[in-house]
Amino acid sequence: MNTVSISVNAAAPTAGMSFGRVVGAYLAEARAECIRYMRAPGFMLPITLFPSMFYLLFGIVMRGSEGADAARYLLVSYGVFGVMSPGLFGFGVSLAIERDGGLLTYKRALPMPPGAYLLGKMLMAMAAATVVIVLLLVMGVTLGHVTLSLAQVGMMLLMGALGVLPFCALGMLVGTLIKGQGAPGMLNLIYLPMSFLSGLWVPITMLPHVLQQMAPIYPSYHLDQLGLIALGLAEGSIWKHIGMLIAFAIVFFVIAARRLRRYG
Repeated sequence: MNTVSISVNAAAPTAGMSFGRVVGAYLAEARAECIRYMRAPGFMLPITLFPSMFYLLFGIVMRGSEGADAARYLLVSYGVFGVMSPGLFGFGVSLAIERDGGLLTYKRALPMPPGAYLLGKMLMAMAAATVVIVLLLVMGVTLGHVTLSLAQVGMMLLMGALGVLPFCALGMLVGTLIKGQGAPGMLNLIYLPMSFLSGLWVPITMLPHVLQQMAPIYPSYHLDQLGLIALGLAEGSIWKHIGMLIAFAIVFFVIAARRLRRYG
């Protein structure tokens, strides 16, 4: 049975479902996906501990005489670094492995709404990214003596919950291109260089001029700039960066969705 026939058959059982049952099916799949990842320490611990450890070491312990401004700056940088991870790896690695194992084909054959599987992964990534931001905010306020208004705290939480979406779309695209065993290595080749070239590890002004000119091609750069503007550490229009992040998310998602429909 080819992919097209599987998709048609999977969608048919939901045609007669009431709106409440369809919404319930989406919520059930999202809940199951979130619980599955929350119970996987091999996934959750690196996502939450790595940015927290880096921020504790470089943003609090080793900041020297730079004071609270350095802690605020690195709060944004390591926040973006932490937000990228659940989007890229939560989508990319799991999707590649589940495609190889036939789970995705099996889910398409089930009487569940189309897109519920991907929506569950997206909500899982949003929840994990929000947890990362909350941990960094707590560390920044209590240990780094960072002063933030309620509006700035809200902006940081929104940056985590919604800023993960372009990386979900990018991870989804990689998951449609790479086999399961090769997905972690390929995603690390995207994740780590993108973090450095976006100015997350060192200020963007310290990079060579040619790399500074290339930085806007990375979604992590725009998310970092949004956070810096929100905390008063940079100037510029937030709408330009929001527009770029939306564009990245749409382009990656459309290409990935077409590949999923064609190749499964």
